[in-house]
Amino acid sequence: MTTGAAGPGRGVEVRLDDLQRRYGNATALAGLTLTLAPGELVALLGPSGCGKTTALRLLAGLEEPDSGRVVVDGVDVTNVPANRRDIGMVFQAYSLFPHMSAMRNVEFGMQLHDVGPAERRKRAGDMLELVGLSAHAHKYAHQMSGGQQQRVALARALAIEPKVLLLDEPLSALDAKVRSRLRDEIRRVQLEVGTTTLFVTHDQEEALAIADRVGVMNAGRLEQLGPPTTIYSRPATPFVAEFVGLTNRLAGVVKDGEVDVRGARLPLVKPDTPNGPAIALVRPEAVSLVVDGDMVPGPLIGTVIATAFLGATSRITVDMGDGTVLAQMPTSEAGALSAGTRVRLALRKDPVLIARDESKPTEA
Repeated sequence: MTTGAAGPGRGVEVRLDDLQRRYGNATALAGLTLTLAPGELVALLGPSGCGKTTALRLLAGLEEPDSGRVVVDGVDVTNVPANRRDIGMVFQAYSLFPHMSAMRNVEFGMQLHDVGPAERRKRAGDMLELVGLSAHAHKYAHQMSGGQQQRVALARALAIEPKVLLLDEPLSALDAKVRSRLRDEIRRVQLEVGTTTLFVTHDQEEALAIADRVGVMNAGRLEQLGPPTTIYSRPATPFVAEFVGLTNRLAGVVKDGEVDVRGARLPLVKPDTPNGPAIALVRPEAVSLVVDGDMVPGPLIGTVIATAFLGATSRITVDMGDGTVLAQMPTSEAGALSAGTRVRLALRKDPVLIARDESKPTEA
C-alpha cells in the first residue's frame, strides 16, 4: 500500500465499526465494518443505492447510525456533531461562494476554525499553490472552469488541516478529459499532504486508478475490500466480477477443481467449487482470437460481428451461434479482424470465478 507522509494532525486511523442504517423498510447499511490506515486513500465503489454515500455521511456526522460506531484517531465520534469532527469534504457540486474570489473561498473555512487573518492568507496561498491555482487566486467562480472550481473546493477542504478528507463523487460533473486529469491531481495532492481519505464513486476507473484499496459495495454490504489489482483480477464474488470491468458469462461444467468451457479446461478461483453446470466469468482480455486455415465448425469457432476501437486496444464481439463473446486485443492485431471473419477462440488459463445463477446480480 502506498501512502503519503503524514503532516501535523493528519494521517490518522479511521474505523467504521458495524454501522447499520435504515430508512423506513430500506436497509442502506447492513453492518459495515471498515478500517482506513493512517494516510490511506480508500475508494468505496458501487451502484446507486448500495450504501457508499450513506457510509460517507455517517463518517462526516451528517447522519447518525442506527447502531455501530465511528472512531477517528482512537476517539469515538459517533455522537460528535459534524462541525466538531475535524473533517474536510469535497462534493460533486463545487459549492463555491460566487461573491468571493478563489482565495477568499479557501480562507472561509479557516475563519470558522478561528484561524487568524495572517495565517489564513498564508495557508490559503499555500493550498492554491498545491493545487496549481496560484495564478487564479483573485478570480471568481464564473471566471474559472469546472475543473478549476473543483480544485478550489479541494484546497478549501484541505486548508483547515482536517484529520480526514471525504470526497463524494467530486468528478462526476466534469467532462472525461478534465475528470482524468483532476483525478490524478487529487491523488498527487492527497499523497503530498498525507490525509486519510475516503473517496466515494460509482466510476470503477476512478476507483481503480487512485485508491490504495477499493471497497466494492452492494445492497448495504461490503462485498470485497482490497488493492485495485486484486479487486479486478481476483474478484471475490460474481457481483464484484461483473461490476468491476467487463466479463463474459460462458456456460461450462465444473469438475474436480476446474471448469470445462467449450472444451477448454480453466482453473477456478475457488477450487473447492462443487461439481456441476455453472457459468464461468471470463475477462475479455483472457480471450484471444486466431485466424488460420482450420475453421471446421466447433465449440470454439465463431464469426466477428463488430470491433470497437479503444485506442491501443480494441474490443471484438464474436458471434458463437449460441451467444456472443467479447475479446480484447491490441489494436495492431485487431485490425485484420473485420466483420464476417471466422475466428477460433483461445481462452487464457486464468483462474475464473463461477456463478451458479444465470441471471446477473441486480443493482441495489
